Amino acid sequence: MKHLSDALNAHLQSGTTTLCWCWRLIRRDGNKLGFTDHDRDLTFDETTFEAASGFSASEIRDQVGLSVDNLEVTGALISDRLSETALASGDFDDAAIEIFRVNWQDPTQRVLMRTGSLGEVRRTGTAFSAEVRGLAHYLQQPKGRLFQYTCDAGLGDARCSVDLTSAAYRATGTVLALAGTRRLTVDGLTAYEPAWFNHGILTFISGANAGRAMEIKNHTHRAGIIEIDLWQPMGERIGIGDTISLTAGCDKRLETCTARFANAINYRGFPHMPGNDFVTAVAQPGSTPRPAGQRSEFGD
Repeated sequence: MKHLSDALNAHLQSGTTTLCWCWRLIRRDGNKLGFTDHDRDLTFDETTFEAASGFSASEIRDQVGLSVDNLEVTGALISDRLSETALASGDFDDAAIEIFRVNWQDPTQRVLMRTGSLGEVRRTGTAFSAEVRGLAHYLQQPKGRLFQYTCDAGLGDARCSVDLTSAAYRATGTVLALAGTRRLTVDGLTAYEPAWFNHGILTFISGANAGRAMEIKNHTHRAGIIEIDLWQPMGERIGIGDTISLTAGCDKRLETCTARFANAINYRGFPHMPGNDFVTAVAQPGSTPRPAGQRSEFGD
């Protein structure tokens, strides 16, 4: 149930209202942006809600139980703070969103209608539509550890303990050439063997993408040329001469953890867990099924 202030309730009962919608986006970096469908800016809660930003919303639907309540926000990319580049670069991924109903003549008269987070964002030219997911969405996310062959720790986190600031796992370089939007020819990596940075992170230090990062798909050496393939194109055009920083990656296998990082003691996977062949094995008279890969004393 929504709680309305006495002033807002009186305004609604007056029969003539001056209401608008306001949306506040809170990015994961803490940056807050406000937008409204009113024709002038509004300010409250230390946030300026930008007018004429092209926002509109579908009807709000509430469902019984723990089903995820969704609505859709559509708009045009006409705000300097909400650009196609920012959306494409993931700046607003999983951003928190608050939707208010406000009396634009007196913004102190307002009610918070919905909170949630941004889901799928679709772009067509200069227009976009964004799914707003209710808080029940987080109840559907996996929590806790997973029992699997591969490691479930993040490389360099407290559970992993690998020091990614070490020169063995971090390098800087310069973009020398481009092939398409995802393949870079770089220098500064001659001391590292091919595939060393596979599954790692490339961060731009300078250029139009400064401060942005992308996962590395492949790190290859061909005839003395070092190339880096990214999983996705960057939001802005990559420039020749852009400086970059790279951190090593991990494919989460015990062999890689041991050989590359000498960190098997902190491996967080279960490499000896029996597989499906052990689960479906048929017991033989007088024998006990063995886990996959385990040999008997007779060598069979």
